[in-house]
Parts: sequence; structure tokens; C-alpha cells
Amino acid sequence: MRTLIKGGTVLSPTGGVLADVLVQDEQVAAVTAPGVFDTADTVLDATGKYVLPGGIDAHTHMEMPFGGTFSADTFETGTTAAAWGGTTTIIDFAVQAKGTSLVSTLDKWHEKADGNCAVDYGFHMIVSDVNDATLKEMETCIDSGVTSFKMFMAYPGVFYSTDGEILRAMQKARETGSTIMMHAENGIAIDELVAQALASGKGEPVQHGLTRPSALEGEATSRAITLAQVTGAPLYIVHLSAAEALSAVAEARDSGQHVFAETCPQYLYLSIDDLAKPGFEGAKYVASPPLREKRHQADLWRGLRTNDLSVVSTDHCPFCFKDQKELGRGDFSKIPNGMPGVEHRMDLLHQGVVAGEISLGRWVEACSTTPARMFGLYPRKGVIAPGSDADIVIYDPAARQTLSAETHHMNVDYSAYEGFEITGKVETVLSRGKVVVSPSGFSGGTGHGRFLSREKCQYLN
Repeated sequence: MRTLIKGGTVLSPTGGVLADVLVQDEQVAAVTAPGVFDTADTVLDATGKYVLPGGIDAHTHMEMPFGGTFSADTFETGTTAAAWGGTTTIIDFAVQAKGTSLVSTLDKWHEKADGNCAVDYGFHMIVSDVNDATLKEMETCIDSGVTSFKMFMAYPGVFYSTDGEILRAMQKARETGSTIMMHAENGIAIDELVAQALASGKGEPVQHGLTRPSALEGEATSRAITLAQVTGAPLYIVHLSAAEALSAVAEARDSGQHVFAETCPQYLYLSIDDLAKPGFEGAKYVASPPLREKRHQADLWRGLRTNDLSVVSTDHCPFCFKDQKELGRGDFSKIPNGMPGVEHRMDLLHQGVVAGEISLGRWVEACSTTPARMFGLYPRKGVIAPGSDADIVIYDPAARQTLSAETHHMNVDYSAYEGFEITGKVETVLSRGKVVVSPSGFSGGTGHGRFLSREKCQYLN
């Protein structure tokens, strides 16, 4: 089966060029000057459109257990929504509970995802119980294609690891060439601030942000970087939200340390003002790290331009406002932490192109090419080139749309971006050569997505 995408501007991290793309079965067969090929089984006219590699969202939480409930998107609904938004690969997190093994955890997440995904998927492993057995099992996970391990400096009693435990895991990462991902917030200090706020009768959602000050993200980020320096392990800071944390990352990178970081659209566009909305509305915006003061946004955009922020992911972890977020009414500490976003990442970052914050090449790099290299998927993913998987998005840069819960496909009853009017829209999406989204609707299916056994980070020496 041959598909020809003709007349479009093919994008890569170096910019755009007018070209045609020939797809043979599941892979890109050729990228040529316009008109070299005339016919194929299917011809897609991309005149006036961008043709870019499918997005890779390297941070999602489908069916994730949290606070007595589960995130609202299943692997089926979440990956379908991802496809609608031009994301053709997700990397989700298998969550080790204390007292359980990494291998059994990975098996459990395969049971959830295998045969249920509309796009391709991989896993990171959350390590919450550091001991000799867990450290040994990290090697088994790597052999199974899971080459990155997330740890937490937050959530004492649930996911939290001590500095000593982090150091041991980093030593194993250094030994095996794997990557430690870090949720960097000072959870011990935060828990004390939370207790003080609740004791003072302050239970409204905005307190979630006020009790997690940006300085404590900066401190934890610096501490994680120091531990990585001592051990020689590569470090990837997840969902960076604060200028103080970015400063620590930039300093480490300038010194030549293997430190990388991602941010998320919510930190680029939303703020603590959303957490402070009247009544209980702010609960919709409770996530960790919390939304910050607007002053941080300019620093984050600058970090994207300078590559101190290498990747944009979503931390997609949706909880419905009704019945789930409401669990924390009157006590902000019981509001499930997480926001929906997997469907809108590509569109929201395109607004950065429209506004002149980032270039077209940087858009593709941060959303697709860099996460592919960061997590051992390049050149199978993240690029339109002969031999690569035909994960391709045809994007209309002039289309206008308004984001709303009424029209999104995520399994959640609100939109964090309700009423946002944006420029640009996904028109057609191919996943491994199959058209899964087109102007006529969704034509993909559950089970199309395949598990991706990943190599190690491709930025390491």
C-alpha cells in the first residue's frame, strides 16, 4: 500500500522545505522534490499545510492510581485523544507500589495497555521502593525496553525517596546507562506547609499552589543535580515549572553535565490565578508542581529557545471535576493531582510559533525529534525520513479553533483551556502509514498501537 503526501512543507528541526512524502506500508519510502511521484494508492494533498513527524508525548498517566481513584483516561481513550491532537506515540508510567517488584509492575501495565492503544506506546518505570531487589530488577526492565526510571522527592509515604535511595538508584543508572527522571519538589517541607495551612482553616484549591512555593522546586532540582553529579548519572527533570529550577538546570548544562528537562503547556499558558478562581473552580487546575505566577512563563519560553528545556510533554493525568476533583472539597490536599492535556500539546506549542516565541523547527524538535532521541526511539520515530515509521501529521497553520470540553476527545468533563482561541489545527494523522485521523473523522482503532521497546538515551556519550 502506497500513500503519497504531496505539495506540503515538510518540517524538521532545521526548518521547512517544499517536498512530497511517499509512504510504503508502515514506513516512509522517500522524501522528494515536488512532482517526482504522481500516483499512489492514496494521495493526500497537503498544499499550504505543514507535514511534520507525529508528536511524541513522553509523559502521560493513563489509568493511574492516585488518592483512592484512577486518572479518567484509559489507554484506549487517552491514545485516541492523543491521535486527534497529532501525537502518535506516548510514553506512560508503570507505577511501582511499595512492597512490589518492578517486573510485576511492568507486567501489570502491559495488561492495561497491550491491545488497547490507538497509537504506539512505551513505558517508563516509577521506582518508589529502593532496595537490592529493585535495583537488580532495573536491569531486567532495561532488557525489556524500559530504559528510564522516575523517582520522587515529593509525596512522602507514597512515592518519596530519600537522598540515599536516590543516590543508590543513580549509581545503578550510571552502571547500566539508563536515565533517572526526577519529580523535584521538597516534599518534606511541602507537607509541613500543607499541615500548617489546613490547621489554619485554609482549605481552598489555591492553597495547593501557595504551599508548594517555587523555591522548593528550585532547591530540590539543585539537590537532584548534585546527586547526579556525584554519581555520574544522567538526569531528566520532569514537568519543570519554575524559574529557580530552570536556573539550576541551565547552570548544570553549561558545565557539561548530562542534565535535561521538560516543561508542559500548562506552565506556559496557565498560572496560579487559575488555581485562585472563585468557589471550587480552582480544583480543575490542581497538579504538581503547581501552576506558578505568570512571571515564570517568560523564563520557560526562553528556556525552550535556548534548549535548557529540551522537551515539551503534558503530564496528562486527568481527573473529572465531578466525583474526582470534588474529593478534595474543603481540603485541597485531597484533590487528585493532575490535568488533561494530551490532545492539545501540539496545538498549544504551535501558538508559540504564532507568537514568535519559538521557531517552526523548535516546535518539531521539542514535540517530536528530541523526545525520540531522549528516550531511544530515533530514527524510528521523530523524523520524516526513508526507513522511519510513517507517523506523520498534516497540519493546517491557518485554521482557527476554540478549545472546549464540548469538542475534545479526552475522557474528562472539563478543559483546562476552555475558550482558548488558537491558530492551527491537525488535519490528517498517519500512524505507521495508516490514516487514523482525517477531515472526515477518526478512522483508527483500538489495538493498532504497538509497544515500543526503547534503546537508551541517544544524547549520552
